[in-house]
Amino acid sequence: MEKAFNLQQLEKELSNTSSEFYFIYSYSEIAGYLKLNANEVQTEIMDNDSLEIERIYIKKKFHKQGLGKYLIHKAIEIAIERNKEKIWLGVWEKNESAITFYKKMDFVQTGAHSFYMGDEEQIDFIMTKTLI
Repeated sequence: MEKAFNLQQLEKELSNTSSEFYFIYSYSEIAGYLKLNANEVQTEIMDNDSLEIERIYIKKKFHKQGLGKYLIHKAIEIAIERNKEKIWLGVWEKNESAITFYKKMDFVQTGAHSFYMGDEEQIDFIMTKTLI
């Protein structure tokens, strides 16, 4: 966590013009956010016709209110505006509720990659939605 979310790393991410953050509010409280990556900052090697949802996060107390669906629709809208052919994301293989959610949003598993959480190797499924 310290490596991924320290102030220097967050400043670097916020200043990258190929990454964008969108925040969603419930009344006056931030309920979650979305991080999109394009071009060379995508976390997997993809073509320029792809847009990555690197992070989508909704605070637990705001779950089941449709906010995640709203952020996914926002990401798709942005991808279409930018003439992207696909939108994709990585999701931990054991996060069954997220996988079910993405499948309902018409994402399909198109690959997998490993990553490390501390010293433990984990697997992310790559899920993609074709827009054209």
